[in-house]
Amino acid sequence: MNSLPTRDQIDNKYKWRLEDIYENDILWENDIIKVKALLKSIENFKGKIDNPKNLLDILTLQDEINLIAEKVFTYARMRRDEDNSNSYYQSLCDKAMILLSEVKQSLSFIVPEILSISTDKLLSFFEIEKKLEFYRIYIEDLLRRKKHTLSQEEEYILALSSELSNSPNQIFSMFNDADIKFPNIIDENGNEIELTKGRYVQFLKNKDRRVRKDAFYKLYETYAAYKNTISATYSASVKRDIFYAKARKYNSSLEASLDNDNIPISVYDNLIAVVNNHLDLHKRYLNLRREILNLDQLNMYDVYVPLVDDVNVKIKYEDASNIVIESIKPFGTEYMEVVKQAFNSSWIDVYENRGKTSGAYSWGCYGVHPYILLNYQDSLDDVFTLAHEMGHSMHTYYSYKNQPYIYSDYSIFVAEVASTLNEILLTNYLLNNFDDEKQKLYIINHYLDEFRATVFRQTMFAEFEKITHESLEQGIPLTTETLCNIYFDLVKKYFGDVTNVNEQIAFEWMRIPHFYRAFYVFKYATSFSAATSLSVEILNGNSDAIKKYLNFLSSGSLKYPIELLKDAGVDMNTPKPIESAMKVFEEMLNKFEKLLKFR
Repeated sequence: MNSLPTRDQIDNKYKWRLEDIYENDILWENDIIKVKALLKSIENFKGKIDNPKNLLDILTLQDEINLIAEKVFTYARMRRDEDNSNSYYQSLCDKAMILLSEVKQSLSFIVPEILSISTDKLLSFFEIEKKLEFYRIYIEDLLRRKKHTLSQEEEYILALSSELSNSPNQIFSMFNDADIKFPNIIDENGNEIELTKGRYVQFLKNKDRRVRKDAFYKLYETYAAYKNTISATYSASVKRDIFYAKARKYNSSLEASLDNDNIPISVYDNLIAVVNNHLDLHKRYLNLRREILNLDQLNMYDVYVPLVDDVNVKIKYEDASNIVIESIKPFGTEYMEVVKQAFNSSWIDVYENRGKTSGAYSWGCYGVHPYILLNYQDSLDDVFTLAHEMGHSMHTYYSYKNQPYIYSDYSIFVAEVASTLNEILLTNYLLNNFDDEKQKLYIINHYLDEFRATVFRQTMFAEFEKITHESLEQGIPLTTETLCNIYFDLVKKYFGDVTNVNEQIAFEWMRIPHFYRAFYVFKYATSFSAATSLSVEILNGNSDAIKKYLNFLSSGSLKYPIELLKDAGVDMNTPKPIESAMKVFEEMLNKFEKLLKFR
């Protein structure tokens, strides 16, 4: 039986080197002690921020505390992600989360005290203390959100609740990454294989429909067995979002979420409206999929299998690394050299092992290079995932390199632009370097599936989040039945008419970790659209466009995300980027149909 390896069975060359953050756990403990000492010193500033010198000093100290505390948490969480069943690193992660809560509580008086100073007086501080100019962007953003900032006592209470408020995320993560176990299935060769979340997508791409169906049913049977627990956990997450929105006097949890980045609700609504207006394209592609697979009826377990036969694209990790390096050549030599360094210097944790966090991400802490977590399975999808996460890492690298700590953490709204643009460049590279017509069809098929998953699917997720939050805000309880009905109705809207919407798909929302980070997923779709617009000039070798893009990567949070994208050449305040992306999808769909016709 082909079981997952344990962590110590993975070759070290395929593991990241977290020692670049802390050489050992003793140094990690020392930083906890240091943060706690700094927190004691910050008490001296309470009630004394109403002069320029003290304001500068406390903001500088706040940066130092946050920087070290984030480093402490990042290391502990990434250690836990290596094996979520490791009780030692579970403990370290819990300890780091407690520290973050203590930091939040101790610093909670700063913003209310700053905002208790009259706006005119506060702005005059810039003239008196020239070094405060460094914090102008930060202070002006505080003034923008002044009406949503509470009194010092109220902010302290909210800070006290921060550790508790993370419970739904933590409970789901431990359940989904450590506790849940799936049954074995029989593969197309008669071998008994353990079903895992990492292998599930590969099973759905299997040419043997029986394997796809078995994986689909067994996965959702497993989640359904825990439906009440997961529903209660998700409902608690939504209640948390609503609580904080109400506490800060927002009209809705959606408004509260978007306001952090100063993004109008119209951007969210534009996405849903434009995608809904183009669902005919989605269904046209699904119907084409049914015809190519020669099925009387398309089922939900048929929507991932590649449509091009006899193209067994298996790509070893080392080959994938070289492909990614070649694909990003348009960005220039410096960019390529950093990517090579990432591959050669243990920035990446490559293979799945028992207990490892599922999926993929790029993460890190200021002052250290970024890291990438993968669960690489030798598929073309995994090459795209590698390119995607490398885009995130390069955005982080350039932001950290060019911005001070306080402005280095770019907004989530723009976070998916770099990753998606990397995927578009990879698609272009593969189409230009795969000579075989069937291989080109395979790449176009992959692009269409990526578009479907990134734009159509993530927008469906965004609708789910909007409906669930609005339902609870209107007093409608989020029971298991309610949640499953909401999700099932959305799937019917997006897939119906041309697809048999199997009733088990009603449980799919239960396995989506992004739902515990509310209103995040819509940014995949908006970012895909922005990246599509940016890619045209970059692929044409427009040096000015490339320069603007690299400047965008280097800008961190110096401006609001909408403005950063405008500077790069995309206006997300309008539906145009989403509509342009739909045109590209239609063009690729036309090209796919044309190639099929003349084969």
